Amino acid sequence: MKKTLQSILVIFFASLVLNLNGQTRYLDDVFTNVNVTSDIVYANNISILPVLQGLPPAAMDLTFDLYEPDGDTISNRPVIILAHTGSFLPPVINGQPTGSKTDFSIVEQCTRWAKKGYVAIAMSNRQGWNPTSTDQNVRTSTLIQASYRSIQDARSLIRYIRQDEANGNTYNVDGSKIVLGGQGTGGYISLGVATLDTTAKLYLPKFLDLSDPANPMPYVIPQIFGNIDGTDMGYLPVFDSLGNPVLDTAGNQVMAPFALPNNVGYSSDISMAFNLGGALADISWLEAGDVPIVSFHCENDEYAPIDTGDVIVPTTGDFVVEVMGSRTVAHYSNMYGNNDIFVNAGLSDDFTTAANLNNSGYEGLYVFQTPTPSTTPNAFGEMPEEEGAPWDWWDNAAYDQLFQAINGAPAGYGAANAILGNPDMSETKGKAYIDTIQGYLNPRIYIALGLGGSTDISEVINSSTKLYPNPCNNSLNIVNYASEIDNITIFNLNGQEVLNKDFNTNLIKINTSKLEKGLYIVDVKSNNISIKRKLVIE
Repeated sequence: MKKTLQSILVIFFASLVLNLNGQTRYLDDVFTNVNVTSDIVYANNISILPVLQGLPPAAMDLTFDLYEPDGDTISNRPVIILAHTGSFLPPVINGQPTGSKTDFSIVEQCTRWAKKGYVAIAMSNRQGWNPTSTDQNVRTSTLIQASYRSIQDARSLIRYIRQDEANGNTYNVDGSKIVLGGQGTGGYISLGVATLDTTAKLYLPKFLDLSDPANPMPYVIPQIFGNIDGTDMGYLPVFDSLGNPVLDTAGNQVMAPFALPNNVGYSSDISMAFNLGGALADISWLEAGDVPIVSFHCENDEYAPIDTGDVIVPTTGDFVVEVMGSRTVAHYSNMYGNNDIFVNAGLSDDFTTAANLNNSGYEGLYVFQTPTPSTTPNAFGEMPEEEGAPWDWWDNAAYDQLFQAINGAPAGYGAANAILGNPDMSETKGKAYIDTIQGYLNPRIYIALGLGGSTDISEVINSSTKLYPNPCNNSLNIVNYASEIDNITIFNLNGQEVLNKDFNTNLIKINTSKLEKGLYIVDVKSNNISIKRKLVIE
C-alpha cells in the first residue's frame, strides 16, 4: 500500500513538472529576437509639410515600421500601434530631438511588445502647422487641422491592417484585436481616434473661427479635409497670387485635391487606447461606451496639462487651444464605466499599487511625480523646465550637430536646449520609465483584448498566473491578472504541505526564507480553478 502511494505521488508530480509553463505569452518575454521591417507604405495622402519650404501641398507616402517576434508560428497575433511625439513637426524643426517613428523610446517599446508575442507597429503621420503665427486663429486652426489629419492617418493604418488580413494576412495578425497608443503628440492622436466619432464634434465653439461673429467658420471643414475616417476626397479651392479664385474654362472655381481616401471598406475601430503625456481636444468627445483608456502623465508637464489647461507655443508662450489632459480623461473614463473592465479585474500588483498613490482613484491613470527643476540657468541663460517625457532619450551630440546645421546655432546650444526638460536624460533612465509604463500597461492590454487564449475561464486563469522570481531565495511573488487569488498551497516533492494560506487579491508576496532549497509545487486556487506551478528555491 505504501509503495503504491509513493508511486502515485511520483507520477503526479512528474506530470505536473512536464506540463508547467512558467511564461505567459503577451505578459512575459517569450521570444529572444525581433524582426523589424521598415518603411512599409500604408497610405498616400496630401501633406502640407512642403509649405515650410515654400512649396505647395503634395501627396506623400505614409509608412510604418513592423516589429514581430522571430520564429513565431502563430498566425493571429494582436497588434499594438504606437504613434510618436513631435508637436506635428519634424525633429529639430519642432525644437526637439524627438519626433519620428525611430525615436529610441518608440523602438524600445515596440521591441519589448514583439518579444512578448505581439505585432508592434511604429507609425508615421502627416505633419505641419504654423506655431509661430502672430494670429491666434492661425495657430489654433493649423494645429487642429494637423491633429485631424493624423487621426485620419491612424485610422487609415488600422484599416490597412484589416485590409491586409482579409487579403492574405501578410503580417499574421488578428484584426479584431488592435490597440492604439501614442507618446506626447501621439497621445493626442490615440485619444482622438478613440473618441472622435461624429462630424458634429468638430463644430464646438473652440473649433470655430469667430473673428467674424456673423459668419463663424469651422477650423476643419470635411469637404476640404475629408471625413473623420479619411475615406473620401477633400478639395481645396485654388486662388491666384492676388487672392482671386482660379476658374476653369467653364467658369467654375478650380478645386485641388486636399485629402485622399485610403483603404476604404474596412473598420477603423480599436479595442483600447493609451496615452503617454498627450491630451484630448475636448472632453465632450469622450462618451459612455468608448473604448477603455490608459494614460501616463507627469504631474507638472508644462506643455500638455494633466488636467484641463492651455496648449502654448513653447518658444513664445502664445496660447493655442484649451485641452483636457490625462487626469480629466481618466475621471470621465471611470465615471462613464469605460474602464470598468480594469476595475473589475481587481489588479493589485506593485505597479497598480504605485499608481493608486497618485491617481485620485482613477483606474487607468499613472501619474509620475518628477523632481522640481533647477533654478540655475544653463550656459546660454535658459531655465530648466518641468519634465514631461522622462521616458525619452536620444544621442545629444548628434542632435547638437544637426541643430547647428539647420539653425546656425553655436556649438552646444542644441544639446543644452534639448535637456531643459529632461536634465538627467539617459538610456538607463528612459528604460526605467518604460519598465514602469509597460508594467502597468501590459496587463491592461491583456485584459482589454481578452488574451487568455479561450473563453474558458480555466484557460484564462492558467495563462494569467505567474510566479516571480523563479528560482527565488527569500521572497516569492504570485500574480494572476485575470482573477483574484483565493488560496496558495505549497507542496514539497514528497507531497507534504509546507504552506497553506487564504487570500483575496491578485498579487501575493510570500516569505520563502524558511523553506529548504529544492523543488516545490505551488497550487494557486482562483475562482474555483486550481493552477499548479513549479517553484525552485535556491
